[in-house]
Amino acid sequence: MDAMERGLSAPPPLLPESHGPNIQDDSLQVPLLKDKKRAGSKAPAIVLGFECLESTAFNGISTNLVVYLQTVLHGSNLASASNFATWYGTSYLTPIFGAVIADTFLGNYNTILISLAVYLLGMMFVTFSAFLPTAAVLGGTSVFGAQTVAFIGLYLVAIGSGGVRSSLLPFGAEQFDDDNTTDRESKASFFSWFYLCVDFGVVVSGLAIVWIQDNLSWGLGFGIATACIALAFAAFVLATPMYKRRMPTGTPLKRLSQVVVAACRKITLKAPAHADMLYEVSDKVDPQPKIAHTSDFAFLDKAAIISESDMEEMAEETGSSWKLCTVTQVEELKILLRLLPIWVTSVIVSSAFTQMNTTFIQQGSAMSMSILSVPVEAASMGSFEVVFVLIWVLLNSKVIVPAVRGFSSGGDGEPSQLQRMGAGRLLMALAMAVSALLEMKRLDGAARGEEITIAWQLPQYFLLAGAEVFCCIAQLEFFFAEAPDTMKSTCTSLALLTIALGSYLSSFIYAIVAAFTATADSPGWIADNLNQGHLDYFFWAMAAMCTLNFVVYSAFAKNYKLKTVLS
Repeated sequence: MDAMERGLSAPPPLLPESHGPNIQDDSLQVPLLKDKKRAGSKAPAIVLGFECLESTAFNGISTNLVVYLQTVLHGSNLASASNFATWYGTSYLTPIFGAVIADTFLGNYNTILISLAVYLLGMMFVTFSAFLPTAAVLGGTSVFGAQTVAFIGLYLVAIGSGGVRSSLLPFGAEQFDDDNTTDRESKASFFSWFYLCVDFGVVVSGLAIVWIQDNLSWGLGFGIATACIALAFAAFVLATPMYKRRMPTGTPLKRLSQVVVAACRKITLKAPAHADMLYEVSDKVDPQPKIAHTSDFAFLDKAAIISESDMEEMAEETGSSWKLCTVTQVEELKILLRLLPIWVTSVIVSSAFTQMNTTFIQQGSAMSMSILSVPVEAASMGSFEVVFVLIWVLLNSKVIVPAVRGFSSGGDGEPSQLQRMGAGRLLMALAMAVSALLEMKRLDGAARGEEITIAWQLPQYFLLAGAEVFCCIAQLEFFFAEAPDTMKSTCTSLALLTIALGSYLSSFIYAIVAAFTATADSPGWIADNLNQGHLDYFFWAMAAMCTLNFVVYSAFAKNYKLKTVLS
């Protein structure tokens, strides 16, 4: 029963079918496995394997790229760092464009397929650049030719990886049947396993491919990464008959714009006392699930008010979606508005997480780089963080969730996605505080001529891994669950966009710190020689910012209204 039919003796008329919202058929495009449970479907496992290969390929290019730009392509330190930052940021900005294309035109499957072709071509260009001879080629010097081919390849990789990132996770989640209890439980763990597959590529590329590049051949190292994408491409295509595929339902931006325009055109109208009087189409016109009405952002409800002119147009079958929108359409825009503050606080978390690749490495480089007499590079400490991520995932599933269930009245409760994201934000603040305490200890020892071991960094990496598990994995689940059906890929890509924006915010923070702390007599908090600076002050500032971010997030999360699907 739709929202219009509850408790009303004379409900407002419905738009004729030919003038309802333009909803395309959401039928399956390829045969499904006949097992209704779909619990035995291999499609999710194939998606996870695909992500292992894709992550290995991307990190096989990115992990050592700065060294390649400096040593092989003869770029300066500043130019190489700048080129890498620009390319890396672009690779995390392109998913938002890929998501819009997937949601509006192509669907997730087709977007992945086309992006893979671009991805593979880019990887081949990067690999080919490592084999260019020293003689003049491509109408210029060998360096110019290699640089041209390499950067063409890199930006093709950025475009292709963006399309894959935007669509692969929602595509994998689509393979589960929400009407099946087993599938619903498997879907919840799928997000955790997906994130572990991302980290799998980081470990393999950091330990194996980077060593091959540095000690054997850049071309061989890039070639292995390219082979991973080629293998992923082939496996993805061969597994096509297993996939559950959904086609796009039209441009979500148009639907959102229609709500704003319709609400503004009816700004003088007063909303009815009961939400049931607002307009909604019947299930016969639109079989897609309806979203329950919420009271916040009440101005937007005006878009669903049925005016006298709407009644006349409905009678003449000339209704316009730019004048009258459904409650579900209005609620889709409300969902995005409610997600916005949650998303902004995620950018702060990403900026703090960026410290693992910057200030954490600088801090470790100023210590005794050995653990139990085994030499350990400061940059290699990130491998411990990946191991800690796995430990946190196991702790969460085997210890934390059962413990919370035990304390709940019914014994079946577990931390919600919002609660887990809040815990992650708190762990991030603790990680920054522990980093500050360690830096104080390091500076105190340096003043006495003593050097402490880099093993002291392990606690902050452990807390950082916990923050990553609770924030990032829960965020992917939350954005996918809350997203309107027409914007699954777009909302998922917004979670990835926080990585790029967090990196840019981190660079801005560095500039602010340098501007306010560096003087003619002092190198500032982040000095070339850390013993002359105060990196501990910087970490305390980051801890304070993360704590404030946690407080702000908690206020928004407490009042957040989850999406309620009626049918």
